Amino acid sequence: MAVGDKVRGTWGQMSLAWQFGVASGVVMVLATVVVGLWVTSRIEDAVVRNTANATALYMDSFIAPLSQDLATRQDLSPQNLAEMQRLLTDTPLGQRVVAFKIWVKGPKVIASSDPTIVGRTFPPTDNLKQAWTGMLKADFNALGDREDENEASLHMPLLEIYSPIRDKANGDIIGIAEFYEMASQLKADLVRARLTSWTAVALIMAAIWGSMYVIVLRGSRTIDRQVVDLTEMAARNVSLRLRVQGAAGRFSALNDRALRRIGADLHDGPAQLMGFAALRLDALRKHAQGEVAAKEINQIEAAIKDAMTEIRNISRGVSLPDIDRKPLQDVIHGLVDAHSARTGSDVALVIDLGPADLPLAVKICVGRVVQEGLTNAWRHAKGAGQEVTVRRSGPDLTVTVRDAGPGLQTSADAGEGYGLGLAGLAGRVESLGGRLVLRNRRDRKPGSELVMTIDVRDVE
Repeated sequence: MAVGDKVRGTWGQMSLAWQFGVASGVVMVLATVVVGLWVTSRIEDAVVRNTANATALYMDSFIAPLSQDLATRQDLSPQNLAEMQRLLTDTPLGQRVVAFKIWVKGPKVIASSDPTIVGRTFPPTDNLKQAWTGMLKADFNALGDREDENEASLHMPLLEIYSPIRDKANGDIIGIAEFYEMASQLKADLVRARLTSWTAVALIMAAIWGSMYVIVLRGSRTIDRQVVDLTEMAARNVSLRLRVQGAAGRFSALNDRALRRIGADLHDGPAQLMGFAALRLDALRKHAQGEVAAKEINQIEAAIKDAMTEIRNISRGVSLPDIDRKPLQDVIHGLVDAHSARTGSDVALVIDLGPADLPLAVKICVGRVVQEGLTNAWRHAKGAGQEVTVRRSGPDLTVTVRDAGPGLQTSADAGEGYGLGLAGLAGRVESLGGRLVLRNRRDRKPGSELVMTIDVRDVE
């Protein structure tokens, strides 16, 4: 198992060019062996066949005339047998042919350079059977048959040839001449042919492998350069994204501080002045004469109270009090309690954040999402089934605000909410690398849900 893991690890560390070189090299070596064996086999067969044809044609010119007795009898006349023995011993032909046999049906040996097998029968070999069909057969150094024991004892390279003997009158096969030619030169020729064929095959395969490897090497280097460039670009993009998200978070925090100042200024400035004006109207009402004046004062007082209510609402909407100093759990509890007190509705709250605190920009986003979700739940679902869930799992923070209202009728069913609209809120969340979606509930219950997901590692 460890060896396999080590091999896989080494293989994985190789470049594409090296992987191709190793894999294709193994394939090319196997292909070279297979092709080389096939080519050398074909060459050897061709050389042996051509040599056998030439030798058989030469031998037939001497043996066939002396073997015509076999057309009418199963042996040779003493004169023809003696002449055959002389030709195959005392002549240049005899120096080439070290042994011979003449076969008739049986199969039976009726003449041989080895007198101990004359008159004996032997099991027919495949070459002998095919020779009786008219085929010329030859084997190089194949001396494993029983009748070849004497020739095998010579310990020299021999070409064994089976040549049909035909009746000159009608062409019928009347016997088989088997002879063994000294094949030292043939052996040398075969060695040279093997060496030449193996060299040619190896060079061709090496050229094919080399050309393919060069092409793949160029492609691999191009890919490696592109991978390096893309890796550097990805690293720069990550750095830029983190910088942008950090800047967005800092801007969000600064913007929230500005909103808190605006809310405080509205509460301490115009709201106080409007309150003072309402008190002065009470004093003025005591000195008013007639119903018309009293009616005008009442209308002015109602307008001032409405203006004070709007100012307070705006002040609450733009401000998340003490969010930079309080834990997020306390901020969420405060927002939910304020919503319940303002609307008189119940809100189910689940918070699972763990001990670690969160960046200020994330806390602001969470607070705005809770505000927006509860405002939408009150506006569109009349506060039915309001739920707020805030969970953190590792670096992932999820905020979900649900209601049990009629749900969304269209994908564009999202308007301006409490203080901040969904579009602006989505932009705030996305600037920090998060995602905000308003959709129908996924738990098969009626109603809608506002879901924010964000990776807090991406926020400074």
